Amino acid sequence: MSTTIDERPAATAPPVVPDARTHVPGEIGIWVFILLDLATFAALFAAFLHDRGGDAELYAASQAKLSQDFGALNTLILLTSSLLVVAGVRGIRAGRLREARLALYGAVACALAFCVVKVFEWGGKFADDITPTTNGFWEYYFGLTGIHLFHLLIGLGVLTFMLRRTRKAQLTGADVANVETGASFWHMVDLIWIVIFPLLYLAH
Repeated sequence: MSTTIDERPAATAPPVVPDARTHVPGEIGIWVFILLDLATFAALFAAFLHDRGGDAELYAASQAKLSQDFGALNTLILLTSSLLVVAGVRGIRAGRLREARLALYGAVACALAFCVVKVFEWGGKFADDITPTTNGFWEYYFGLTGIHLFHLLIGLGVLTFMLRRTRKAQLTGADVANVETGASFWHMVDLIWIVIFPLLYLAH
C-alpha cells in the first residue's frame, strides 16, 4: 500500500555531510556574492553618512518622521526568521525533515510579515506626500529599504527552494550544501537590515 509524502516518517537517515563546526557552510560562490553585496551596501552607507553630515538638520527633521516602532518590529521579525532558518538547517543536516519544514515555513511567514509592515510604512509616507524626491534623506530611505526589500523577495524564493529539499525522501551532501547556501543568503539579508535600522531610524 503506497503512502503520501506527508505520511512518511518525520526523520530520515541524515545525509553524509562535513562537520558543521569545521567547514564553511554553503558554496564558495555565495560567499563571493555576499562580500561583493556587502561592499556595495557599505559604499551606500558611507555616502549616506557623508551627505547627512552636510545637512544634519534636514536629515534629523526627516528622520523624526520615521516610525521607530515599525523599524524595531521588522528587526524582531528578521531576527526571528534567522533563528528559524538556523533550526531548519540543523533539522535538514540531522535528517529531521518535518522539523526542518516547520521551521522554514515559520521563516517564510516572517518574511511575508516583514513585507506587510513595510507596505504599511511606505503607504503612510506616500499618504503624507513623502516620496524619494522629497529630499536627500528620503531618497536614501526609499533607496536603501527598497534595495533591501528586493533582496528579501529573492530570499523568499530561496526559502521556497529550501522547503522543497525537505520534501525529498532522502537528502545528499549536495542537497545540504545547497540548503546552507540559501541560509547564508538569508542571513545576509538579515545582517543588512540590522545595519539599516539604526542608521536610518536611530542614529543622530
